[in-house]
Amino acid sequence: MKFPFRSLCLGSVAERRGRAIHISDLEELLSGCIHLEALILMLDVSSIYLRHNFTQVWALASDKLTSLKIGYISSLMVTELLCPNFESHQSSNRIQPSILPNIHKLYLSVDYITDAMFGTISKGLLSLTHLDLRDAPLIEPRVSFDLTNSGLQQIDQHGKLKHLSLVRRQEYVITYFRRVNDLGVLLLADKCKNMETIFLSGFCRVIDTGFKTILHSCSKLYKLRVSHGTQLTNLVFHDISATSLSLTHVRLRRCTLLTNHAATSLASNKDLEVLDLRDCRNLGDESLRAISTLPKVKTLLLDGSDISDVGLSYLRPVVISSLISLSVRGCKKLTDKCVSALFDGSSKLDRIPLLELRMRQCPLIGDTSVMALASMQVDQERWHGNCLRLLDLFNCGGITPLSFQWLKKPYFPRLRWLGVTGSVNRDMVDALAPSKPFLHVSCHGEELGVEQGDTADDVHVHDFDEMDELEQWLAEDDYVDEDMVNAEAVE
Repeated sequence: MKFPFRSLCLGSVAERRGRAIHISDLEELLSGCIHLEALILMLDVSSIYLRHNFTQVWALASDKLTSLKIGYISSLMVTELLCPNFESHQSSNRIQPSILPNIHKLYLSVDYITDAMFGTISKGLLSLTHLDLRDAPLIEPRVSFDLTNSGLQQIDQHGKLKHLSLVRRQEYVITYFRRVNDLGVLLLADKCKNMETIFLSGFCRVIDTGFKTILHSCSKLYKLRVSHGTQLTNLVFHDISATSLSLTHVRLRRCTLLTNHAATSLASNKDLEVLDLRDCRNLGDESLRAISTLPKVKTLLLDGSDISDVGLSYLRPVVISSLISLSVRGCKKLTDKCVSALFDGSSKLDRIPLLELRMRQCPLIGDTSVMALASMQVDQERWHGNCLRLLDLFNCGGITPLSFQWLKKPYFPRLRWLGVTGSVNRDMVDALAPSKPFLHVSCHGEELGVEQGDTADDVHVHDFDEMDELEQWLAEDDYVDEDMVNAEAVE
């Protein structure tokens, strides 16, 4: 049977039907979808139901398949899948494997990122432009099950790689890429001079020299993400203005040695649209003074930093002109005065683009902030409140039942995501539903604005620039439908 699908996600449908995925399901899918271009397998393909004959089945895949994402697969199975030849269990003939010769984008979550797997991918996929590898080891990897400098040396053997993501997640144990140091990153930067986006997480032995080489060697780089950069300091960005880089996205999460000087240096990139400095706890008000000069910044994440109400007041220029999403979660110094400091006492928000405001875990934020936001007017004739689609107040110390009166209709008419502490205010949370049927309320600290089941530790903001076309369409369509219903209800 033939299917007309070009993009497909296998896993969620069968799970809803209450049965496991078998290799025959994958075989039927690959043989029937002759036009398939993008495939997502949101399941553990290492299970007994799929591992048998898994490699051979890929010989049926469409030669139009260019994007593949697998929710979990062992590094050994990846190597078996992409090795140059394999012996079929059903035939003595040696056949060319699926090898997926036209794959451009590969996203894998594996048990261990290893030199062998990394080399097999680099050699076997001739057209690879995007490579995203994530692991979460159960124990500290031995050298044979780890990524080393030698493995990185094998990268991009066909010279087409533009987007690279290497992430070691710490779901089970505190572990890093301990066998990669500056030499490995120097080798990577030398072979990937055409790289446009780089995401490195868990490289605890890489110091300023390695990270700085990336900035000075990859002249086309516009997206840089570093997480758990335990040895990354201000010196990496000291002379960034002397490079030809035009960075638009910079994410530096849990880089605890960074200070205000790093933010000042980064602000020389006037094309910056996304700046993520979460858990950089030594950043203070002076960093916001520099950030306020960025004319295009849309997303700003400052969770856990040392900023105050005065510092937020420096952001008024970007709040008025460009900022769409602001996160100040866990900023202990912020008080209810920060809202008036941010909006300068404005009573109208119809020209302010801010749609997302995350303030959870701020102990000094309370009812006054909610009342100030609700009192602002978007349209004097029809709407009260503001344009916010997402407001996260979970575990804010000053929130009382009074705030819930200001969260009801007609206030906050466009709000779709709300985070509050529901265990204390369960009845009041339930009372919001009748007047706001499209409102998603998180009462137990769940992340807002992300799909259920997304456990990535660095994702909690809608970043439309990083979504693919299908995700953007679904998100925008959801917003449009809800706004149409709301408009009809008002009329």
